Amino acid sequence: MPSNIPVLAHQQPVRHRPKPFLVLPVLVALLAAFLVAVAQPSAHAAGTLLSQGKPATASSTEAVGTAASAAVDGSTTTRWSSAFSDPQWLQVDLGATAQISQVVLNWEAAYGTAFQIQTSADGTTWTSIYSTTTGTGGVQTLNVTGSGRYVRLYGTARATPYGYSLWEFQVYGTGGGTTTPPPTDAFWGDTSTIPAAQNAIEVKILNRTNGAYPDSQVYWSFNGQTHSIADQPYLDMPANSSGRMYFYVGSAASQYYDFIEFTVGGGVFNGNTTRVDAWGLPLAMRLHASDGYDVQVGDTQTIFNESRSQVFQDFINAVPQPFQVLAKTQAPYRIIAPGSDPSFQPGGVNANYFTSYAQSAGVNETTQYIFGCAGTMASNPTMCAALNRHVATLPSSSQSDPTKFYLSGPANYYAKFWHDKAINNLAYGFPYDDVAGQSSFISHANPQWLEVAVGF
Repeated sequence: MPSNIPVLAHQQPVRHRPKPFLVLPVLVALLAAFLVAVAQPSAHAAGTLLSQGKPATASSTEAVGTAASAAVDGSTTTRWSSAFSDPQWLQVDLGATAQISQVVLNWEAAYGTAFQIQTSADGTTWTSIYSTTTGTGGVQTLNVTGSGRYVRLYGTARATPYGYSLWEFQVYGTGGGTTTPPPTDAFWGDTSTIPAAQNAIEVKILNRTNGAYPDSQVYWSFNGQTHSIADQPYLDMPANSSGRMYFYVGSAASQYYDFIEFTVGGGVFNGNTTRVDAWGLPLAMRLHASDGYDVQVGDTQTIFNESRSQVFQDFINAVPQPFQVLAKTQAPYRIIAPGSDPSFQPGGVNANYFTSYAQSAGVNETTQYIFGCAGTMASNPTMCAALNRHVATLPSSSQSDPTKFYLSGPANYYAKFWHDKAINNLAYGFPYDDVAGQSSFISHANPQWLEVAVGF
């Protein structure tokens, strides 16, 4: 700018008036847009998106690339697709009880004409909150009212010869909770090389000790057989009832050991990891069935990645003082359940840990038997679970709500720790931990293979 032209510090730019004949149409257009925006609420005004990234399972999958998790991953380029038959279902675990206000179904071309939206507190007993026999496909936004931790689409009639296929299954509302995710695919390795079972199910054992032990020092034992992974990484398991498979590191007689439990037969696998007695080794299971069912239970990958001493220290840091001894009594081999420690048994310093609280719920039983669901508790699983979770004096409707569990003592903080460290927060921390669907129990027909990861 030439120096001889003065600059005014507060000089305002020249304002040009719009041409009169343009003003009215512009104002009308703006007013119309405003009225539309006000009249039409946000598509997701019904609440917060609760389902994205949460654990999802399905009755079946069409192929490896159309897993249930693809319907809750937030991407409209991946999808879940079922087998080509009726009925089929897809469900999501919200992590805790939620109030459901809206479900959005983003269908691929293969959609359902007849289906229900159902909710459940435990993943077993379902309540329908929406039903139709005239599904239209496309993007269906369903305003609903219901509550539950689990929400599922239950399809009974398909519009095409193909299965049910969703780009996204979105659940909106309030509440819900966080769940610990399953291990990555890399953790489980290449499953395409697992041989086909000639008996009931093919079992593959994985060394996930992070280099602490070679395959030649990771052992499994079942039905009189004992082998290292280096010698035999697979077991073609026959049908059996109430079986256990033990795992050892270091030697086949090591004090570092743990086990899984199962019954296999009649074309069905029933099994679980367990912390009912103690934690000895990090363990996780992955079950795959011929219809595409694929589910994981057990310890999280975080537990596998930590050093053994860190897991013990994590436990001590997480639990109240009376429970800290559980990581010391049989250290460094096991973190034992409270009912197994002398301090919680009759005559021990914590023998009356549950006494007053149990009596307030009308129960007269020893602390040891409450932890172990023994004595009079053996025939009352609901009460035993409620006492361990400190919900025994709450209304019955709250006793199956995981958001209410372990909020105050006395409670089984040993069990709480293993739930916090378990895949999807599901664990067997005491014998009746399956009440309200909180255990690591899995069951499915036509199983193909089971992977078991063993850590240290």
